[in-house]
Amino acid sequence: MEDTATANVKFSSLSLDPQILRAIEDEGYTEPTPIQAQAIPQILAGRDLMAMAQTGTGKTAAFTLPLLQLLMPHASSSASPARHPIRALILAPTRELAIQVEKSVETYSKHVALRSTVVYGGTDIKAQKPALMKGVEILVATPGRLLDHVESRNLMLNQVQVLILDEADRMLDMGFMPDLKRILTLLPKQRQTLLFSATFSDEIKKLAQDFLVNPVTVEAARRNAAAENVKQSVLLVEHDKKFSVLAGLIRERGLKQVLVFTRTKLTAGRVAKLLEREGILADAIHGDKTQQERIKALDAFKEGKITALVATDVAARGLDIDQLPLVVNYELPPNAEDYVHRIGRTGRAGASGEAISLVDGAEERLLKEIEHLLKREFPREHAAAQASPRERTAAPAPVPVSDSPRAIASHPARAAGPDRQVNRANPVERGHRVKKPAATDDWFMRPYEPSPVAAKLEVQSEVVQDKPKKQIAALLSRPPDKS
Repeated sequence: MEDTATANVKFSSLSLDPQILRAIEDEGYTEPTPIQAQAIPQILAGRDLMAMAQTGTGKTAAFTLPLLQLLMPHASSSASPARHPIRALILAPTRELAIQVEKSVETYSKHVALRSTVVYGGTDIKAQKPALMKGVEILVATPGRLLDHVESRNLMLNQVQVLILDEADRMLDMGFMPDLKRILTLLPKQRQTLLFSATFSDEIKKLAQDFLVNPVTVEAARRNAAAENVKQSVLLVEHDKKFSVLAGLIRERGLKQVLVFTRTKLTAGRVAKLLEREGILADAIHGDKTQQERIKALDAFKEGKITALVATDVAARGLDIDQLPLVVNYELPPNAEDYVHRIGRTGRAGASGEAISLVDGAEERLLKEIEHLLKREFPREHAAAQASPRERTAAPAPVPVSDSPRAIASHPARAAGPDRQVNRANPVERGHRVKKPAATDDWFMRPYEPSPVAAKLEVQSEVVQDKPKKQIAALLSRPPDKS
């Protein structure tokens, strides 16, 4: 529920620079979201912050806008790299999220002389070096690639004033804790630290104790709450029927965009290929895809060139798609909190959305854990699998409606009447066309009879064989002895 203290707040009342307000107006915003209204004043006051907000509520702008305001005194149009040291470090768990955050920084800093760039793995590290050498005030990075640049001496972090951890819970799930601790040793001890996430576990609270100093906690939504403007439902279906239900859902609704979640990279790739075979344009994004392949697939999805984007949980972090109508959980996530992140891809910024979960018998336990987390029970329906166009094309043609003699003759089942038991094993009675045997010539079937010429030659051969053989002397040989 929206806090009454933040209900009538305007961006103009949040002590932001006119150049920042101008960029906000360019994007068409006048009023902050609840998380923005609560977080911005605390950040501007220099406090460490632990913010909990569901995805899609504007939490990226909640730290981007005050960050730009804090760095305004350091804005410089000088070309010297020395005038642009890294003063703010934003860490994100995935490449997609890092790219999205940096785009937000670019959007709101377009009227301000502050530089920013993003570094992430999966691409050539040398291609990222020139931007760092020119100097940037705001650096968005994934933890692993940041340490790669540190080891290559491409950057220094000794002047960082603000550290921001976005999607901190996912960083822990992905095993980034050792990297985070190492990065922490590279930063000045006197700094401001902000933790933002859609969900916070008990492990995150422990992380906050190690990273933050007397943090302020703000919460724009109930812990682990799903967006109320997202319609959620469950289709009960056998595991081997899930794909036909998914394909039928897309065709029946005439969907132009649908985001499909799977648990594994293998399943994501397989589902995307099967959808392509059914004539539904689709692609997959997962950890085995290169960064360029993932960006290409995501751009194609946003531009409407493909209908379905199949993704794993890690790859989908940071996906920001306007007016996404439907999210389908092809498989439920093993972690109930990931369900909140999944459905948060739809119903963003107050828009309505829908999330459908395809659940088989083996996933009932996971479904109950999700319902327990969200303190609600989803409506359940039994899904009927539908034949794909390929299967319908391969099926035998139905019996014609015509009652003409020709139609009846070609379909004995109709001629027999309702009382006759049609033999389904007999292709004729099933109405199938039967091949006629090829015509044969009786001459080929008669037994062998020799012709008169052949018979005469055979008799002559027998007569010749009965005559006594003449003795012929052999050269260089004695004649036979007659005695």
